[in-house]
Amino acid sequence: MDEDSLKVLVKLTQDGHFSHLLKHITSGGSSTFQAVRSKHFGRSGDTLLHYAARHGHLDILEFLIKEVCMDVEVYNNDYKRPLHEAASMSHIACVGYLLQEGAKVDSLKKADWTPLMMACTRRNLDVIQELINHSADPLLRNKDGWNAFHIACREGDPLVVRYLLIVSPDVWRTESKTCRTPLHTAAMHGCEEVVQILLERCGYIPDAKDSCGVTPFMDAVRNGHVSVARLLMEKHQASPTAADVLGVQPVHQVAVTGQEEALQFLVRELNVDVNQRATGMQLTALHYAAKEGHVSTIKMLLHLGADLHVRDKKERTALHMASIGQHADVARTLLQLGLDDSQDASGVMARQHAKKSDIMQVFECN
Repeated sequence: MDEDSLKVLVKLTQDGHFSHLLKHITSGGSSTFQAVRSKHFGRSGDTLLHYAARHGHLDILEFLIKEVCMDVEVYNNDYKRPLHEAASMSHIACVGYLLQEGAKVDSLKKADWTPLMMACTRRNLDVIQELINHSADPLLRNKDGWNAFHIACREGDPLVVRYLLIVSPDVWRTESKTCRTPLHTAAMHGCEEVVQILLERCGYIPDAKDSCGVTPFMDAVRNGHVSVARLLMEKHQASPTAADVLGVQPVHQVAVTGQEEALQFLVRELNVDVNQRATGMQLTALHYAAKEGHVSTIKMLLHLGADLHVRDKKERTALHMASIGQHADVARTLLQLGLDDSQDASGVMARQHAKKSDIMQVFECN
């Protein structure tokens, strides 16, 4: 069977045209059956069985396994089996059939992902229950140290999270290879209902830190999830001034990401010092915002009481940081607001960084 004819079979399989697919395969005789059994397509190395499972075409799946005699455990270049495909796309009927035909429930694809992990990337409790009922292990971890519970907490479906805690009560007792817990993951992605469940039912210690010293509270605020951060404070006594391994606090992190609502939350509601310095280089939130090029965040910081003239350990102001980052708009704003340190060492350094870029025009015009 030539390549063009095989590509036609792929299209028919993807589109679910079973009758046409059946006609093309059976009309070719045993040689066509052999070609279909052995053929892997494209860079992914998918087979027709992968396509059928991914698109949820149960009739084609049954035909390929029963009549063409394709191996239910056939894998592509990423070691994905058809069960991975069906589980990841929430095709419950295909998942059930593949398991019935002997598919290994905890087979591993590239990076050690199981079908259960793939299922947890979707909000489909039925598929997850089907896999668990066939003895899928929610405690298995992939190469990054994530188990299925980590993934479910990232997706944020309370029904899935509660179910996994029922069938495996200790599933929350896990960390990734960078020491991140499911609570970190849920907080980072703003999954407030899941965070509430984790705080009520799991024994996480307050302000648990990952390998970089980041806490769930930090993850929440630097990604703009103020309601989650507030929940962590109210229910878990999270600290709004905890520092990571570099001495960077939440007020600095929200300046880096430009999360202005979170910035107001920290300074106005929690009374965090807007001029608090990170240990090490003694940078303030204003330095970080300038380096990242956040004009509106700089204006917000100044409105909240940030010191325009504060200097870091190397005597650099926010204007210098803007020059390092080549942010002309920030430099222009700072100059308009009155930060002109051109007569001292910091100003000289700022201009040196600006010489080879269009930001120099800002200094020349000032």
